[in-house]
Amino acid sequence: MARGEGAEAHAATLLPIEPMNAEIKTLKPKDPRNRLTVWNKLCYAIGGAPYQITGSALGFFLQIYLLDVAQLDPFHASIILFVGRAWDAVTDPTVGFLVSRSRWTGIGRMMPWILCSTPFAVLTYFLIWYVPPFEQNKVVWYLVFYCLFQSMQTCFHVPYSALTMFISNDQKERDSATAYRMMVEVLGTVLGTAIQGQIVGGASNCAAEPGDAGGGNWTDASAASLEETKRAYLSASGAICVLYVLCAAVLFLGVTEQKESGRQKTVLTFGQGVWLVMSYGPYVKLVIGFLFTSLAFMLLEGNFALFIIYALGHRNDFQNILLVIMLSGALTIPWWQWFLTRFGKKNASYFGITWAVPFMVLIVCVRSNLVVSYLVSVAAGVSVAAAFLLPWSMLPDVVDDFRVRNPEIQGHEALFYSFYVFFIKFASGVSLGVSTLSLKFAGYVTGSCSQPEAVGLTLKVLVSPVPVFLIAVGLLILKTYPIDEERRQCNRKLLQEMLDSECETSALGSEV
Repeated sequence: MARGEGAEAHAATLLPIEPMNAEIKTLKPKDPRNRLTVWNKLCYAIGGAPYQITGSALGFFLQIYLLDVAQLDPFHASIILFVGRAWDAVTDPTVGFLVSRSRWTGIGRMMPWILCSTPFAVLTYFLIWYVPPFEQNKVVWYLVFYCLFQSMQTCFHVPYSALTMFISNDQKERDSATAYRMMVEVLGTVLGTAIQGQIVGGASNCAAEPGDAGGGNWTDASAASLEETKRAYLSASGAICVLYVLCAAVLFLGVTEQKESGRQKTVLTFGQGVWLVMSYGPYVKLVIGFLFTSLAFMLLEGNFALFIIYALGHRNDFQNILLVIMLSGALTIPWWQWFLTRFGKKNASYFGITWAVPFMVLIVCVRSNLVVSYLVSVAAGVSVAAAFLLPWSMLPDVVDDFRVRNPEIQGHEALFYSFYVFFIKFASGVSLGVSTLSLKFAGYVTGSCSQPEAVGLTLKVLVSPVPVFLIAVGLLILKTYPIDEERRQCNRKLLQEMLDSECETSALGSEV
């Protein structure tokens, strides 16, 4: 999935709220403008769906599309995947820096970014899935439009994430809206996998399973089959583009951006912000630990479709197996939410992430069996849900810890989230680039309905031993993470005292 990248908006829920005047608080317990209806929350949540829908489609299908439909050399495909994700990683903090300095307009400060980027994001996304009628500069085509889409997507998603703190001044209302958003984003990953997988899965370059093809290669597939597959990818991208525009329209029509208060904030340069984030010990340990575990699941996500087709031989069922993983993950997120509140977040991370390890080993050790593949997919989805939820559940604890120890620095919580996204996206580019390059060294034949045994072996390594090793390293680093439940509860009490003190100061100032 697009691994829960959308939950960075939790940063906004941690921003201190401008306390109300004491008299106003007595006469009007709650400002009606701060109340959000269910419709407002749903419209806000729907705005987060495009990021997850396109992210899951690209994460599962772009690699196999570049290799088997666009028929690029694995080396060139690895360059496109790495550079595109690395570019996406760089644009996140850059766009965040620019958005923070945007001026207020008649429709708000965030909405112009969202509205202006939408048509360009839709156009560039569609062109990613179009095979140009020339061969010489095909690599440049995909590289340019992939990077442009990532830029436009960032111009949509970063302001959307920051919009959380401008939809209401009531922290409880923000928390409630964020809960709606998380639910819709998880459903978005399922929807993206379902649309892309079911439309594309109905078309195949190969007339039969590799085992039934009699050892044939690309000559077994007709040119008509390839054209049908190209049209299927375009149809799927067109459907996703329509959903993208509809979600943006619902967000604009159903959410009103409120002007921020005149609260004083510490002004830092971009370089000071980087140092602020990267010099904080608990944050560094948490990010590095989840960087390794996220890299493990990214390798699994990026190579699993090829693994199902060429290593397991389930060409006609790969899209259904991917959908089962995402459905399993979506359905178990509420259970993991209960688990981490009951047993603690560190315990949930150990148990949830290691849950996938036995099944990663099982899928490559047991002889190919469709029933076993589906059972493993259900179990793997449970762990994918934990990997999606836990980083975004633990990052707010780091932000709280930082605020308790640095009360003089305010208004920079979003920095922690944007740089976490930066590292995760950069790691995603590395994983996709290295895995695709590994397939080239293994002798991957572009456009072939069957692959050499070395390719199957490489795919097994990429979805089992390597992710298991990365998970082990990540969990060892997370063991040094210092914020346990006791410290978290202590921080919560201290923050409440700080807010109460701030309210009293504001009330006295207003009386004077």
